[in-house]
Amino acid sequence: MVVEHNYDLNEKFDFNSKVKSKIFMLIGFGAALFLIGLLMAAFATPEVAHHAMASVDHAAASHHAGHDEFHWTQRLWAILWVNGVFFSGISVVGLFFIAYNYVAYAGWSSTIIRIPMAMPAFLPVTFVVMVLVFAFGHHDIFHWTHDGLTDPTSPNYDKIIDGKSGFLNIPFFATRTLIYFAAWFGLYSLIRKNSLKSDFDPDIKYHDKLIVLSAVFLLIWGVTSSTSAWDWTMSIDPHWFSTMFGWYNLASWHVAGMATITLIVLLLKDAGYLKMVNENHLHDLGKFMFAFTIFWTYIWFSQFILIYYANISEETTYFMDRLLRFENKYTGFFFLNLIINFAFPFLALMMRESKRQVIILKIVSIVIICGHWFDFWLMITPGTLKQHGEFGILEIGSFFLFAGLFAYVVANSLSKAPLIAKNHPYIEESIHHNI
Repeated sequence: MVVEHNYDLNEKFDFNSKVKSKIFMLIGFGAALFLIGLLMAAFATPEVAHHAMASVDHAAASHHAGHDEFHWTQRLWAILWVNGVFFSGISVVGLFFIAYNYVAYAGWSSTIIRIPMAMPAFLPVTFVVMVLVFAFGHHDIFHWTHDGLTDPTSPNYDKIIDGKSGFLNIPFFATRTLIYFAAWFGLYSLIRKNSLKSDFDPDIKYHDKLIVLSAVFLLIWGVTSSTSAWDWTMSIDPHWFSTMFGWYNLASWHVAGMATITLIVLLLKDAGYLKMVNENHLHDLGKFMFAFTIFWTYIWFSQFILIYYANISEETTYFMDRLLRFENKYTGFFFLNLIINFAFPFLALMMRESKRQVIILKIVSIVIICGHWFDFWLMITPGTLKQHGEFGILEIGSFFLFAGLFAYVVANSLSKAPLIAKNHPYIEESIHHNI
């Protein structure tokens, strides 16, 4: 296929020393804060909270029992788990974006398709982090891994957890986690391989293979996006359940992933790359962030209101932990979550022109990424640390550390292949995209 244009479709990202130094500074800054926060946590003397609420039912009470003793390593495992889950999600969302664009025969995105194609390269890093955290800290994160909970003769016996033990047990949990990463990274490798082959051979067969592989991934992702959310996040509160939780995790992952794609595109354009990407492409990326901000809020509200008016104790305990228990430690964070993940991006991206302004898109993208990382912190921390949960230097440093590592891996992956899929059959449509 011969395309008439004035753009260089063979451009490659130069991962030079200047770029590396900036990323290393980010990693160093995050690592320094992380270590300072870790030392502060290790040498602090936390107060052992002794509290109980008369309104807490027996199931919730048994869930909170045994958590008065606190060690600083629990906070370490919890924040590493937050980062592992969050960055795994936004990494695989890059592949999700690729897949639904190929299956939808979308043309507008063909000039930026290599950007999300670099994001799943970070999955091996988060896999190692999550395996290590689960191996050494599973008792501190997952109550259902404690001894005696499924033994009717044990004083620690928990009827609810025993009823879920066929699904919530360590061998099956570990196997599922391995399957998730193997399936996601395996399909990512096949999709990337066929996309790169098309650079040297314009035969349409590679595009057809990519459509098939994308459809397979969407089928797998449709299941694993929910089951991984049940495993990694919802099972932290094992007495609680929500049939909407898988969708809630997916919505949070997806909008954060879209913000990541948008931010990378903008930074590359600032550096002189992707000249064929214009304000119309940015407008579409802005619409994705705007739309899925609303979708996330819809799922958040639907889950909350259904549990609120049903008022079933095993369901309301999740929101009680984040609103009323633990001396209202998480109440402010609960409402802040809505402000930074709904109110700000909704108002900032409401107007057409705001979706076409680089500075606005940069600010909103950064806020969304940070906001949904915070959303996962709020999902995970109250269930693991209870009244001992903190948001401080350790948590902030961990985010910058993982963000820097993510930036390094993605930048390195981008440098290994042309930034443009030059033989994509819809490349002409994308170059002349206008809305």
